[in-house]
Amino acid sequence: MLTIYHNNRCSKSREGVCFLENTKIPFEIINYLESVPTFAELESIINKLKIKPIELVRSKEKDWIQNFKGKNLSDKEIIEAMIQFPKLIERPIVINGNKAIIARPTELINKVL
Repeated sequence: MLTIYHNNRCSKSREGVCFLENTKIPFEIINYLESVPTFAELESIINKLKIKPIELVRSKEKDWIQNFKGKNLSDKEIIEAMIQFPKLIERPIVINGNKAIIARPTELINKVL
């Protein structure tokens, strides 16, 4: 089952949902601002993306700048920051089994279909 971690206030995230709707493949939408991933879930997503936790952070967000910018944080601390402030999580994230992609641009979704 395809899953998209979605923020409906984000135009790129809405584009990702629209793209998936057009594929006619069933998918699940997780609004991660309301249903914040656990540490284990976020760690699993990061592993599927094959990136470091800092690469999933929206470093221009006010919460990052005010609370974390310039600090030497461990991977664990970065994941905890994203749980505390879920707006820091880059979006949209599309997962298909063990494959995942940050769908920016939207067409990258094709890599996990």
